[in-house]
Amino acid sequence: MLRGEFAKPYWQHLQQYVADQRAAYTVFPPDADVFAALHLTTYADTRVMILGQDPYHGPGQAHGLCFSVRRGVATPPSLANIYKELHTDVGLAIPGHGNLEAWAAQGVLLLNTTLTVRAGEAASHHGKGWETFTDEVLRAANGKEHRVVFILWGANARKKKTLIDLNRHTVIESAHPSPLSAHNGFFGSRPFSRTNAALVADGLAPIDWAL
Repeated sequence: MLRGEFAKPYWQHLQQYVADQRAAYTVFPPDADVFAALHLTTYADTRVMILGQDPYHGPGQAHGLCFSVRRGVATPPSLANIYKELHTDVGLAIPGHGNLEAWAAQGVLLLNTTLTVRAGEAASHHGKGWETFTDEVLRAANGKEHRVVFILWGANARKKKTLIDLNRHTVIESAHPSPLSAHNGFFGSRPFSRTNAALVADGLAPIDWAL
């Protein structure tokens, strides 16, 4: 579905840029995890898409799924707020870990718009080509025959709404779950129950959000 992107000049420049960055700095996530979201949730399986910004930039955090961290890593503040809303929305207990792979396995594509970041420097790899690639991922999801639920948290993600056919798909948008903005409309937005309502209305199985 995306193989055509790999032959384009921007892709070659992007891969060289990331290689140069890895040679000079610490870059997250590890190379083996950069495309984890697309490996764990295939195009065919995608039913929901949660769009993040760039990977966590602290040691040991990013592993290729937006908002997720591996078991044993402290739950970051934005994910803690996602868990609070999960509890309020559908009554699930707040998980004791931050690994969202169980969502990915059910067709929830957990995609950042930028797939790498320099250690300790948020947004350091913005504008280098990743957005061109991830826009194509979004367009591919938009082209699916069945309904896809797109969850857009925060201003950057909400800008991507223009790439989505609102007559065929569902968009759930709100403020970002960051502690800086969660009280501006993220809390109380009920994204989990609304996602399942949209899926069920289209004859699709709901997501089991339990972790």
